[in-house]
Amino acid sequence: MSATSQACARMRRLALAVLLAAALAAPALHAALAAPLPKATPESAGMSQARLAKIGTAMREAIARQDFQGVVVMVARRGRLVYSEALGALKPDAPMRDDAIFRLYSMTKPLVSVAAMLLVEDGTIQLTDLVSKYLPGFDAMDVIAEDKGAMGAAKSKTVPAERPMTVQDLLRHTSGLAYAEIAKNPELKEAYRLAGVYRPDVPFDARQAAPRDEVAGMAKTPLVFQPGTTWNYGMSTDMLGRVIEAASGQRLGEFMQARLLGPVGMTDTGFFVPAAQLGRLAEPLPKDRTSGQPNTLIDVSAIPQNDSGGAGGVSTASDYLRFCQMLLNGGAIDGTRVLSRTTVRLMTSDHLGPYIARPAEPGELLLGVKGYTFGLGFAVRQEDGLAAVPGTAGEFTWGGYAGTYFWVDPEEELTAVMMSQAPGPLRAHYRRMLRQMVYQAIVD
Repeated sequence: MSATSQACARMRRLALAVLLAAALAAPALHAALAAPLPKATPESAGMSQARLAKIGTAMREAIARQDFQGVVVMVARRGRLVYSEALGALKPDAPMRDDAIFRLYSMTKPLVSVAAMLLVEDGTIQLTDLVSKYLPGFDAMDVIAEDKGAMGAAKSKTVPAERPMTVQDLLRHTSGLAYAEIAKNPELKEAYRLAGVYRPDVPFDARQAAPRDEVAGMAKTPLVFQPGTTWNYGMSTDMLGRVIEAASGQRLGEFMQARLLGPVGMTDTGFFVPAAQLGRLAEPLPKDRTSGQPNTLIDVSAIPQNDSGGAGGVSTASDYLRFCQMLLNGGAIDGTRVLSRTTVRLMTSDHLGPYIARPAEPGELLLGVKGYTFGLGFAVRQEDGLAAVPGTAGEFTWGGYAGTYFWVDPEEELTAVMMSQAPGPLRAHYRRMLRQMVYQAIVD
């Protein structure tokens, strides 16, 4: 590349940085002044204020035990905000605030999945498209021959993939891509490290490699399952982000700002936190109380090399509640239609069926319970019973590594968001507890 080309590239990157910073920072000055949805008394929405108060009691006890430093919880029913509370501390020297910014980790995935479906609605992408149509090198990938190889064998044998992965595979996590943090195979971990998507010192930080280098590295890494055969949680949504960029011609964050975040009114959501807003960034306790391990989270204070669609997002409880309400409304909010009602239904339907193997079920990974399948970006409840948490058939949900969680229950016209920064093993416990506290408050 010539010196002139390099200078132009630097100028383009600087211009993008300014635009991204402005998109996240400017509207945030007013974020605390307005509720994400119209407020209402719990009783007017068929809930009990006294029963909802149990949430705050339970969360204060958790904070006193140092299970986490602080938390923001918001609950909406029938389109109205009926419960909102910020508890504990944002960081050691500041109280939690309702407009606190949190690292989303895997709660980035539903946002990126919706972004992909916007391109499907445009006719730019089809679910049956091969990923190799957009990402070079994904047409001839290898697969670890035996499951035991992926789970810890000293030396792995590989075979060619029987078929290429599709966009649907990325959306439903049947691509065969893995997470090095979860896999036990040292060769696989090293391959992911070389691809720039695995840092042993910072879990789930795939933001360091430039998109082209990331794609090239991932194309060389073996898959842990044959595409289309097995639900396996991994780097699928990161690669979906690269597909969105290739299909749209825009950086992922830029596309999402124009087509999703802006229209929904998510003023504090993006892939980094500008310097002017870092005071609102929630931080974890130094160590997890139960495991004794340090709580090391990704650095979101600078524009990343790539917008990590699987784990790189930041947001507030208010913003994410608006996203959830948009989905609950069938793809529209405040008179603005983002998705078709039919697209929301497609995304929140079962896409695994009886044909996709599930070594670990989505609900077990998220909540420690059975009873959930997977759609296009969400875990989906299959029936009212079976799962050992309250909810109804058709409810959809997901969470994030650092302690974030949400669910949407169309039958009950209910959605809830919990934001904390606590990546320890108690995450599932508090997700289940919040669900119990919310559903027991429904009286009509």
